[in-house]
Amino acid sequence: MGRSDRGFTETGLRGLRDVLTRHVGSGRIPGLVALVSRYGETHVEAIGTTRHDGGVPMRRDTIFRMASTSKPVSIAAAMVLLDECELRLDDLVEPWLPELADRRVLTRPDGPLDDTVPARRPVTVRDVLTSTFGLGMDMTALGAPIMNAVFERGLTPDLPEPMPGPDEWMRRLGELPLMHQPGERWQYHIAGDLLGVLVARVTGRSFEEFLRERLFEPLGMRDTGFHVPAGRIDRLPPLYAPDPLTGEFLVWDEAEGGRYSGSPAFQGGGGGLVSTVDDYHAYFRMLLNHGTHGTERILSRPAVELMTTNRLTPAQQDARNAMARQNVHVSYGQGQHGGWGLGMAVRTHRGDYAPVGQFGWDGGTGTTTYADPENQVVGILLTQVGMSRPDSARLIHDFWTTLYQAID
Repeated sequence: MGRSDRGFTETGLRGLRDVLTRHVGSGRIPGLVALVSRYGETHVEAIGTTRHDGGVPMRRDTIFRMASTSKPVSIAAAMVLLDECELRLDDLVEPWLPELADRRVLTRPDGPLDDTVPARRPVTVRDVLTSTFGLGMDMTALGAPIMNAVFERGLTPDLPEPMPGPDEWMRRLGELPLMHQPGERWQYHIAGDLLGVLVARVTGRSFEEFLRERLFEPLGMRDTGFHVPAGRIDRLPPLYAPDPLTGEFLVWDEAEGGRYSGSPAFQGGGGGLVSTVDDYHAYFRMLLNHGTHGTERILSRPAVELMTTNRLTPAQQDARNAMARQNVHVSYGQGQHGGWGLGMAVRTHRGDYAPVGQFGWDGGTGTTTYADPENQVVGILLTQVGMSRPDSARLIHDFWTTLYQAID
């Protein structure tokens, strides 16, 4: 077949569609929506249904729980504050987050919670934005007293009980020691939620209000937020967490009356957004356009460059790589990119078909969103099948493998 006008080949797009259709046809992925774009041309596939036992067809405007793919979007709120000199990277966070003053640090990351030393220095804005403030979801430390304490206190959204409001969340966080000295080690997730509290306190507004005014409205991201309004709830599929052993479709979160049907107590920058392929496309296109959307500047060019280039030292990168490699059985290979910028992964080595410099992230609800400056490509694939089994992770890998073959 000849080339298409999309910057993708007809043959390549057909191969992409065939692979996505095969995954849905397997019975393990009820439905998906995928978007690929290059040079201003956009191609969307909506395949399958919203429920495993039928339900309405997936549509381009289906709303998805974005899980950890919230991180690359949430970070933009902090970048606005950096651009406007409301925050500086090496400011101490204590004026806004007094709960993090006078930190104690565990003598050993897996040691008892009362075996601590004083922090060598205070926590800075940079530590929070780079995910190195000293505490995070550490998959290599599951079962350690500090990780148990994090889960027991409702400090992460991975448990049945909802997270408390931001002030109570901060109070509970402030009672715990850090696992590592501030700035020392990259750790996953908690910094993304902390970032939202920081933005809210600096601006004196809710995290969502600030995001809406400075990001969502200018970009036309009408379906993005921390819950789905009643008039749109029919566009939200259930979220499945299939039984790891049998594959049976267990509903983790129903749409009507579920976690996203009302405003949450905690607006989680780490994993709380709902969105659509078109909303996310607008955001990642803006990043590829160095911070502009049409005639409007959303972020400065240097802010985008800071977000989308690797921030980790070689030692920090070693720890992140080890975490990715040692957790293949948990992550099914997600997270093997090398680097981390602000709020997102940045590829520092070529481990698969995507080139160095590609940036974005994946989510535990079966979501993936990346942009690639070298090829000017954005790819977004959204399902609502959690990673309790490898099915959605394998679908995500196959999406990227076929997308890169489709580039003309």
